Amino acid sequence: MNYESILSKTIQETKPSGLRKFFDLMNEVEGVVALTVGQPDFVTPWHIREAGIKSLEQGKTYYTSNAGLTELRREIASYLSRRFDLSYEPQEEIIVTVGGSEAIDVALRTLINPGDEVIVPEPSFVCYGPLARLAGGVPVSLETKAEDCFKLTPDALRAAITEKTKVLVLPYPNNPTGAIMTKEEMEAIAEVLRGTDIMVLSDEIYAELTYGRKHVSFASLPDMWERTVLVSGFSKAYAMTGWRLGYICAPAPVARQMYKIHQYGIMCAPTTSQFAAVEAMRNGDEDVAYMTAEYNRRRTLIVQGLRAVGLECFEPEGAFYVFPNIGKFGLSSEEFCERLLYEHKVAIVPGTAFGACGEGFARISYAYSVKHILEALEHIADFVEVLKKEGRCPGETHL
Repeated sequence: MNYESILSKTIQETKPSGLRKFFDLMNEVEGVVALTVGQPDFVTPWHIREAGIKSLEQGKTYYTSNAGLTELRREIASYLSRRFDLSYEPQEEIIVTVGGSEAIDVALRTLINPGDEVIVPEPSFVCYGPLARLAGGVPVSLETKAEDCFKLTPDALRAAITEKTKVLVLPYPNNPTGAIMTKEEMEAIAEVLRGTDIMVLSDEIYAELTYGRKHVSFASLPDMWERTVLVSGFSKAYAMTGWRLGYICAPAPVARQMYKIHQYGIMCAPTTSQFAAVEAMRNGDEDVAYMTAEYNRRRTLIVQGLRAVGLECFEPEGAFYVFPNIGKFGLSSEEFCERLLYEHKVAIVPGTAFGACGEGFARISYAYSVKHILEALEHIADFVEVLKKEGRCPGETHL
């Protein structure tokens, strides 16, 4: 059969994730010290696991409501109110999803008509552009720069808006750069959007993982709640990646349409995970605070370590990634990461996996133990010395 003629042209033209490509390469090398995955090295706290186990022991293995347990949606609403000053009606404006990824997909498919443009600040997580394209939209990459601390600026946004612009993605705190946006910076973006019908997809999965500043939700700004679709989940803050649970919040007229896609495509999120998440929402604040403090310690360690070996490094203010500049060595991001992998057995991710403007950078996750990070830093230091010997760092000599 001629599958090329049978299969969707859109999906055939969609490139596989650059993240997955590098993970596959990593699996070819034995003894790798990996700093690649955006997954907490913490086990889900016991009281959360216990709640999931208890639900199984009690035989709670049935479908929930399509939108999720009423109890969980109430807890999410309460959490968003006390943590981020947001108000959502649990029954009409919150849907529990299979991870944050489903929430993003549902949001884009609900908002986009064929040909609508979706502005995606990059570098950013890999899914926004492909999911926009699969929904019939046109992703518009908007480069953010190191000199702006990888933040979206109002001037850049204003220049990118056209009559076809339908959605702006706000991926902050940011994966892969660790950038955040302050309230004042968010307000400047809001000012650009006032008077337009542009919707905002605010991906706040790392909202709890900020250092020195409390996260500000775009939906909390004056007049912005009505145009914002908020997506988040339990994977990062509560170390619940494998539970596959997220949520989406939006004004009722939008949520009702998103509900249809979720209803037909998913039915409901995993029941056991939902019962565990109720416990996380109610009693997980101390766990989040502990893990965030530990990530902060690792953040300081890895930034200092990278700078000590001569890698220029923006100091992340959120999430658990650092995005060092490796451009001075005259290697592409992929070449740098492949040599580091094959020659020194450290796995990090090329910046180009997160958009073309990631060239010259690499993403390193510090969601790993201090011991693991220190071992990786030793190998990275050895690699930098090799590059200096090769004359790839003008003006610097090896020790």
